Amino acid sequence: MALLYEMAWRFLHALLYVQRALVAWFRVHIWRWKRAVVGLLLPLALGIHKLKKTGATGKRTSRRVRSGADGRTLEKLPLHLGLLITEDEIHFTDVASLVVWCMAVGISYVSVYDNQGVFRRNNSRLMEEILKQQQELLGMDSSKYSVEFLKNGTDKQEHQVLSCQSVVKVFSPEDGRLSIVQAAQQLCRAVEQKEKTLKDINVTVLDSLLRESKNIPDPDLVLKFGPVESTLGFLPWHIRLTEIISLPSHVDVSYDDLFGALQRYATCEQRLGK
Repeated sequence: MALLYEMAWRFLHALLYVQRALVAWFRVHIWRWKRAVVGLLLPLALGIHKLKKTGATGKRTSRRVRSGADGRTLEKLPLHLGLLITEDEIHFTDVASLVVWCMAVGISYVSVYDNQGVFRRNNSRLMEEILKQQQELLGMDSSKYSVEFLKNGTDKQEHQVLSCQSVVKVFSPEDGRLSIVQAAQQLCRAVEQKEKTLKDINVTVLDSLLRESKNIPDPDLVLKFGPVESTLGFLPWHIRLTEIISLPSHVDVSYDDLFGALQRYATCEQRLGK
């Protein structure tokens, strides 16, 4: 009888897993189909002749102008925006486009995270893609924007274009819970070596240790891409007051998707624990 119960329990777990997988698949693909339908119908509504006259170049030019001016129309902009990718398949070009649009809008710090460490292992590829998208999306205006990449585990400059205007940092799970464990171990060693006493250890001391390793502001806004309802270990100490907005997918994401999220952030009321 116990064996029968165990088999039935495992069967129910398998059904639940399949259900969640199907729901996640449908959410992402319905969102893509919806965008595809809108993309087909909208040009017809605006007029095919106008679309032909402007062409691809005209469309891209208007996006450049908008991205530079839109940031000034918002009541507030995040100083530090985090891009949290929860999807298994990562498109570097789409992530790079998000970073470039953040630069153009006027966001000073952009961090990129996935819980598998794909961005950390392919840091140079992401940097190359960002520079490529900077030229492609901003065109002649790309000289007005500059980006500084910070090395993993340090805050030294790895690559720079002109003077620094936006800072890009790649994070992985090692920068989250592991950094808290390492900070706790450091405090324990300090007590063991009698450099500190137990009374000296408090939240403020731990907070200063964790900030020394990052040396960038806490994220004001995190955009979570994908169906997973979790931050997957993204800087747990630093996002306790962060606004989190979920988007279905980073694949084929548009500037309008990003700016819509920024508009939501600009109008939200952050009580900061009050």
